[in-house]
Amino acid sequence: MTDLPLQATAAAVTPARSATRLLFIDNIRWSMIILVLSMHASDTYSPFGNWYYVDRPKTGLESGLNSGLGTEIFFAVYQSVLQAFFMAVLFFIAGYFSADAYDRKGFSTFIRDRLVRLGLPTLLYMLVIGPLTQYFLSRTWGSGGFVHQWLVHLKDGQLLSETGPMWFCAALLMFSFLYGLVRRSGWTEPRLEPGRIRGTTVVIFVAAMAASTFLVRTGISEGASVLNMHPGDFPQYILMYAAGALGFRGHWLDGLPDRFCVRWASIALSLSVPLFAALLLLGGGLQGDTSAYSGGFNPVSAGKCLWEALVCVGIGLLLLAVYRRHFNTQGPLARRLSDNAFGVYLIHPPILIGSAMLLHSLVLNAIAKAMLLTAVAAIGSFAASAFILRKSPLRAIV
Repeated sequence: MTDLPLQATAAAVTPARSATRLLFIDNIRWSMIILVLSMHASDTYSPFGNWYYVDRPKTGLESGLNSGLGTEIFFAVYQSVLQAFFMAVLFFIAGYFSADAYDRKGFSTFIRDRLVRLGLPTLLYMLVIGPLTQYFLSRTWGSGGFVHQWLVHLKDGQLLSETGPMWFCAALLMFSFLYGLVRRSGWTEPRLEPGRIRGTTVVIFVAAMAASTFLVRTGISEGASVLNMHPGDFPQYILMYAAGALGFRGHWLDGLPDRFCVRWASIALSLSVPLFAALLLLGGGLQGDTSAYSGGFNPVSAGKCLWEALVCVGIGLLLLAVYRRHFNTQGPLARRLSDNAFGVYLIHPPILIGSAMLLHSLVLNAIAKAMLLTAVAAIGSFAASAFILRKSPLRAIV
């Protein structure tokens, strides 16, 4: 989440304020950051996902719903949809403005900027914020004192996997290095004008995303983690970053017609609905068997990869059309949200976990509690970023 003052997620996708600033991109970016909080709030209470701290209430009558199955289906749909597009959108925006940044800065300055804007906040999280969160809040580290455990994790290399949500910035730093090396070799993206984009382009892109994701997941489970990154999702991220870089040269963000975006978003999302229903009914999810969804050479995994690609491209096009037409301005609130988006991304885990602990005794069903936690954590995180983080010496990197 224009070149980055790019304060990583936000940095990686934050344009510099100017007369030509694409305000709708700023608004998409902070919207995606709020969805990140929503995902982690859902991880806290839903039966799916991984998070530092979980407080999963009983489903069924005890939770205030008529059926625990209803709660599970809601979270399965909601979290699956979010996972299919929200980080990919940020990679697309980052790729778009990486091309702009490289054009203006050249290799050395481009790489140095990324090391500062992406690398330093990631190290801050790995060495300070993440360890403090795990030891004092989620209590997922052992005993013996914080310093002792910190040294143990440093010695055994586990801190390399402690990027938390900053895995995005670590991955983006890696993408930036590779992109910089490609550009330094003399290659530049071809200029593909919006008028040359056809429906077949969208179809080919969706097919390539689905096929490459399926190919990777035949050998690596979707949930497999390497240094807190999921290789099974990386074909989508790489393609979206590459599409962003290609899109900059052709001015896609302000050049793709709304009618084209809405038409193909509608087609992609319309196809995704019956496909999701088929996967839910026939894939084993209703019987509690979710193994086929995670990967392997089977039709369920192939169908899920296609569904994710349809949702990713469909929602991406829809966001572009809707935000460009209706949310291309910023008042004081939106500007404040935009300015603090990366700060929120960096520091929200301890605030969200602390808020969840405070809400523990509150009697609500899991869905309502996740919504409330999202709101509380968002308010707390934006306030902490605006009034503490951005007024501290760290403001230079957030």
